[in-house]
Amino acid sequence: MSPLLQVASLRVTFCASDQETVAVKGINFSLNAGEILAVVGESGSGKSVSALALTGLLPKPPICKIDGKILLDGVDLLKLSEGELTKIRGKQIAYVFQDPGTSLNPVYSVGFQIAEAVQIHRPEVKDINAAVIQALQEVHIQEPAKVAQQYPHELSGGMQQRVMIAMALACNPRILVADEPTTALDVTIQKEIMELLGRIRRDRNMSILLITHNFGIVAHFADRVQVMRHGEIVESGPTAQVMSQPSDPYTKGLIACIPRLGQRRTRLTTLSDELAPSA
Repeated sequence: MSPLLQVASLRVTFCASDQETVAVKGINFSLNAGEILAVVGESGSGKSVSALALTGLLPKPPICKIDGKILLDGVDLLKLSEGELTKIRGKQIAYVFQDPGTSLNPVYSVGFQIAEAVQIHRPEVKDINAAVIQALQEVHIQEPAKVAQQYPHELSGGMQQRVMIAMALACNPRILVADEPTTALDVTIQKEIMELLGRIRRDRNMSILLITHNFGIVAHFADRVQVMRHGEIVESGPTAQVMSQPSDPYTKGLIACIPRLGQRRTRLTTLSDELAPSA
């Protein structure tokens, strides 16, 4: 079976004055239907830039140059016009970003914002309000009709993130890009959001590209994992294999940083400890 999404030799270069910075250095990866692929790495490793490049959400040339191939059902998204990409965003590939407080528009109710997405990407829907309520119900929001009339500032961070997920689901996408979806949420809410995404994947057979720096989340959630560092993929494979038998020193360092119950240490392991050359 061919992958739903296939990325080949993806290279992203940012240009400022006479200086060029290569943020993503020719990476290759694929995403299968119904699969959860986690992209792990520290800040600045190129995770989010790679995800934004999928649907042309990065600045246009000459500020940013994207090379390679991004194939969705065999169609190269890098060759599509802006109008054609607009039909892909939301409808085929939807995003949930790490800070819903800045992703949601503060001057419109959450129901209006979900309805707008439905109107753009599902013109066949006759009862927009019913679609909004259904989307909010799917993410387990109590009193969805009441919440639909509220504004983002009236909701907690966890509720805002559920609204963002509802907005993405309302367009029935095939791929959901979840970019650090639990950042700034407390541990209990993090668990609820991740369980919600897992249930949605099972119910809809949806593919999820999970971007995170937290290997603790990956271990219980992802089917496969790829580790990025300095714009390159340094390791990839089934999650259980990478977690139990990491081959790259950087991956070992990330895993060693996870605090574990029962381990007595004077301080937590850091990446510098793992990457330091042996004496």
